[in-house]
Amino acid sequence: MTQDLRSICAVEGVNAWGMKEGKYGLALIQASGTGAAVFTKNRVRAPVVNLMAERTKRGKLAGIIVNSGCANAYTGKQGLADAEKMAGIGAEVLGISELECGVASTGVIGRYLDLDLIRRQAGQVAGKLAHSPEAETAAAKAIMTTDTKEKHAIVRREGFTVAGICKGSGMIAPNMGTMLSFVYTDAEIPAKQLQDSLKSAVKRSLNRVVVDGDESTNDSLFCTATGEAGHVPVSEFSKALETVCIDLAKQIAADGEGATKMLEVKVYGCKRERDAEKIAKSVITSPLVKSAVYGEDPNWGRVVCAAGYAGVEFTVEELSLSIGEGESEVQLVKNGVIVADLVRAKASMKGDHVVFTLMLESGNKQATAWGCDLTEKYVEINGKYTT
Repeated sequence: MTQDLRSICAVEGVNAWGMKEGKYGLALIQASGTGAAVFTKNRVRAPVVNLMAERTKRGKLAGIIVNSGCANAYTGKQGLADAEKMAGIGAEVLGISELECGVASTGVIGRYLDLDLIRRQAGQVAGKLAHSPEAETAAAKAIMTTDTKEKHAIVRREGFTVAGICKGSGMIAPNMGTMLSFVYTDAEIPAKQLQDSLKSAVKRSLNRVVVDGDESTNDSLFCTATGEAGHVPVSEFSKALETVCIDLAKQIAADGEGATKMLEVKVYGCKRERDAEKIAKSVITSPLVKSAVYGEDPNWGRVVCAAGYAGVEFTVEELSLSIGEGESEVQLVKNGVIVADLVRAKASMKGDHVVFTLMLESGNKQATAWGCDLTEKYVEINGKYTT
């Protein structure tokens, strides 16, 4: 696996471009094939999500239109009508069926789309669609909001490629996928199998990243299989797709709003994978843990505390905890007994990647989750987000 600015545009049959004017961006991605998608489970989900949840059931996508700056969320009937009009704009400039044009929006909740702006931007972007690294960069930049960097991932396997771009920095606690993500493959995968593979990949990747614990109204992940590379084993494709999604998830965690460190929590020895996931997500969501990571304070008691209220049954005596990896790994607790060397533990918190490993003795299932530290910058960003 490698991060590569030429990721989705390394997939045959994918063309893209984008533009940004202040806070308002627009991207177009053109690629025809079988399609699948997953969306937020927030009850106050944007009308565009409701629209796409229905249309993507057809299992076919030919293009995507994405706007940033306005989420078109909590906008009622007008929001739904505007989402339909936006799909029409995308379909027109891409020369595809409106029913096969994916639509995604991100930005401020409770604001209506500026369709005149979207129409103008779409016309300009469509004239520059290309299959190149520059085209992909333009699209990735156009969908960013508070992101500080583009997010690209690619996996090349014998005979096929899977690649994706995404945006996401704040309001991250997915219950489906990520903020906005667009994944492409040149493998030939039937629609049902593509949907199944996507849901499975998301479960072990993008659903395990938490920046602040707030689940967005607009989370959307679209996946298109162009079929240019022909048939490939679904099992091999699924592994590659999961690898791409994990890479994107880790990039979101590292680029969390105001973040200075990525937090990774590994949990082993549970009866069920979902138990391990619950514990890992409980730890990375804890404001106390996140604050300690920011301050490089080896206050490991916050970690075991968060594990304890995750809703998973285990005995205190079976828990072991360490911090760091490889030669820098420091044991903090061993089978319920404190063995911490706080000087070494603090040293292991230096740098931009902090890892906690929890070991239980209940079973053989495991899970990893990703997050980031909590800094003053996060409050600054979100205290003035609309003003």
